[in-house]
Amino acid sequence: MKKLMIATLLVAWSAALGAQDSPLAWASRLEHDYRIVPNVTYLTASNWEAKLDLYVTRTPASPRPTLIYIHGGGWTGGTKEGSATGIPAYLEMGMNVVNVEYRLARIAQAPAAVEDCRCALRWVIQHAKEYGIDIARIVVAGGSAGGHLALTTGMLPASAGLDRQCPGPDNLKVAAIVNWFGISDVNELLDGPNMKAYAVTWLGSAPDRDQIAKRVSPLTYVRTGVPPVLTIHGDADPTVPYTQSVRLHKALTDAGVPNELMTIPGGKHGFDCCNLAERTKAYAKIREFLTRHRVLDALKTPSTGGQLP
Repeated sequence: MKKLMIATLLVAWSAALGAQDSPLAWASRLEHDYRIVPNVTYLTASNWEAKLDLYVTRTPASPRPTLIYIHGGGWTGGTKEGSATGIPAYLEMGMNVVNVEYRLARIAQAPAAVEDCRCALRWVIQHAKEYGIDIARIVVAGGSAGGHLALTTGMLPASAGLDRQCPGPDNLKVAAIVNWFGISDVNELLDGPNMKAYAVTWLGSAPDRDQIAKRVSPLTYVRTGVPPVLTIHGDADPTVPYTQSVRLHKALTDAGVPNELMTIPGGKHGFDCCNLAERTKAYAKIREFLTRHRVLDALKTPSTGGQLP
């Protein structure tokens, strides 16, 4: 498993860097800077072990900003390994990455996935010293259902009551949220013209499913003091309505929360959100956003100190 993870990183990072760096040079830098700790159990629930993978600095005495990465799949599918190609860009920014899995609908329906990701955040904070994690510079990110879970992980107050199944600090705070085409209004996907099978499956047939859907909808928790949010969404997305991101952007702005909506013209969903140029611009925007909000100190590689492309 660990060899497969490393191979995936090598292929993805090689494609990203292209002619800017030789494969041997950046592969050496990857090995020099990071260690991989796979399949660490952070929670046991529903008789199932929730695991995470750590891509972390070899020098934990110098803590780094850290990204908690949450995979998509409509809360019904997807794996942390399947999302590994999204990790190298953040490593290149000098961040640790924690790649998280969570209970899918076949194991436990809503709100289990939300609870799990909040527990993962707690686990990361509790083990920060061991893995060189700067708890003042934790970012949560993900795409689609992972974008939704990144939003809920970063926005939920303790009063929502979704932090009760795992120990840890009550005041969970992240520095920023990166939301790739995530769901912000779950209720909208349960009925009507925007009904989606994945949302219906995740919520199930409970008589109070509308209340549960509202309880796990990021729009429910928009308020002053929410961490800065960057949303990236294609305006032709057939899977998650682009209008949800527009509404989220307006609600956050009205509440005085620093946030941006990066629209991909004609962009669809998942891999089809962006062509190569658009994806490159999206990661440049992420880096700029995180730098502006003081998550990243400077646009430099961690090992060489050189300016990133």
